[in-house]
Amino acid sequence: MQEPENKQSLEEKLRDSSGPELLLDILQKTVKHPLCVKHPPSVKYARCFLSELIRKHEAVHTEPLDELYEALAEVLMTTEPTQCHRSYLLPSGDSVTLSESTAIISHGTTGLVTWDAALYLAEWAMQNPAAFAHRTVLELGSGAGLTGLAICKTCHPSAYIFSDCHSCVLEQLRGNILLNGLSLEADVTDPARHPEHNTCNSESPRVTVAQLDWDVVTAPQLAAFQPDVVIAADVLYCPETVLSLVRVLQRLSACLKNQQAPDAYIAFTVRNPETCQLFTSELGIAGIPWEAVPHHDQKLFPYEEHSEMAILKLTL
Repeated sequence: MQEPENKQSLEEKLRDSSGPELLLDILQKTVKHPLCVKHPPSVKYARCFLSELIRKHEAVHTEPLDELYEALAEVLMTTEPTQCHRSYLLPSGDSVTLSESTAIISHGTTGLVTWDAALYLAEWAMQNPAAFAHRTVLELGSGAGLTGLAICKTCHPSAYIFSDCHSCVLEQLRGNILLNGLSLEADVTDPARHPEHNTCNSESPRVTVAQLDWDVVTAPQLAAFQPDVVIAADVLYCPETVLSLVRVLQRLSACLKNQQAPDAYIAFTVRNPETCQLFTSELGIAGIPWEAVPHHDQKLFPYEEHSEMAILKLTL
């Protein structure tokens, strides 16, 4: 559920005599939208969203709008569960709905929520579908699955491999894939078992989920994936993870040297410049060429506007 953009424009419109009708329309397109009714967002988010709408209405109108107060009362009587939903509308008219933890850290992992770089990479992918069309994509550290689900629904990959190492993340990830109407295949290593997915005309990709621990995965295990494209988002959060990621990329590069080198796209929020510098330095030591991808200008998802985000394109 995304808050309407351009707050100043909204406040100006609310001063018009049709302001209450506008607020009712917003209500129907957000917390009362069928998608949000079926898969509710977090209680905290809905409460803050409705409180802000009421504040804006009260600032310009003396008569209360009963529907707003009734919606808020309904939310206030709801207990916050440990899981909530986030729904994102795509330019295609399709949507991605994710079940996520209401806590940033849960079960000892941060992979049960969506982070900004995943949204940023999904935006870039939807603007550059040719990078993924009719190709096998391996995602490292898929988390809740937002980026991969957006790519599967809009970029027409032939196969998509979600991966993570934490059992709770993998369980939630499988649920989110099924929640979005995609089917899961059991065997990621045998495309011959699914010849219908070898054609460019397949409407939906062959989707699999793999448990992949960067510290113990072997070159033969990575070679079995046979990716044409490798992606990862928001995985550069500490030096140890950076080193593990580069080792995985090295193994992928080594085991795929007899085929066309896959491209890798690594998206991240620049929280600590030293961590980012470590990543590029380690890529240089590993002999993996990289270049910065130009910033895209189409913002489709809500994330921190002042965060510095980047995507690096690597050639393995």
